[in-house]
Amino acid sequence: MRIDVLTLFPAMFSGPFDESIIKRAQDRGLAQVHLHNIRDFTHDRHHIVDDYPYGGGAGMVLKPEPVFEALQSVRSALVDVVPVVALMTPQGQRFEQSMAEELAKAPWLVLLCGHYEGVDERIRQHMVDREISVGDYVLTGGELPAMVVLDAVVRLIPGVMGSADSAGDESFSSGLLEYPHYTRPSDFMGWKTPDVLLSGHHAEVAKWRRRQALIRTAQRRPDLLAENPITAEEREWLAEALEEGQGLSPA
Repeated sequence: MRIDVLTLFPAMFSGPFDESIIKRAQDRGLAQVHLHNIRDFTHDRHHIVDDYPYGGGAGMVLKPEPVFEALQSVRSALVDVVPVVALMTPQGQRFEQSMAEELAKAPWLVLLCGHYEGVDERIRQHMVDREISVGDYVLTGGELPAMVVLDAVVRLIPGVMGSADSAGDESFSSGLLEYPHYTRPSDFMGWKTPDVLLSGHHAEVAKWRRRQALIRTAQRRPDLLAENPITAEEREWLAEALEEGQGLSPA
């Protein structure tokens, strides 16, 4: 997978992209990450990329010319593949695991980092395929959201994770929050690992994990249960957890 990032501050990416899973993905040839400085596509000696908004108002707006030229230059890198161009903006669609899974299937992703008061609307209208927000809050620019999106997408590329099952077991992949995890020692400070996880009975372990995922989701993100069909037996599990006082609210 090829990923291009258009930004005014490429140095912000040097740390996150040089460590952990993203670095390993690049080293193994599973992902190619290219950074582009939008200022390199200006034609004045001061490399001006922004200007005052028409109609007045506070802040500055990214000019269309350098962003357009940057995108055109990136698009020319591969003539036989069409990239998905995503603009990082608080006005975009909220980024979720399902979107990360969708983007991970694309052969080429271009992330455009907005800044200041945003990008000239003509870029948004004519050069962008989708707009992405990482939450209902405003950041200084689109660099941090681009890092979040890139990290979430790259780890889903086949072969990047150590186990093919790792991504599928995580929170939100199944529509629920993930079940609790334990590792050695089985008894730490008197805090013991549930016996079922030590039993070697795979069916019972799977049942325990499903039950715990349902309970944890009901405790922390009950809104997810409305989108996730559960069986009559699983409803009984939640009713039992409610009776035991595990922090659930009646449905």
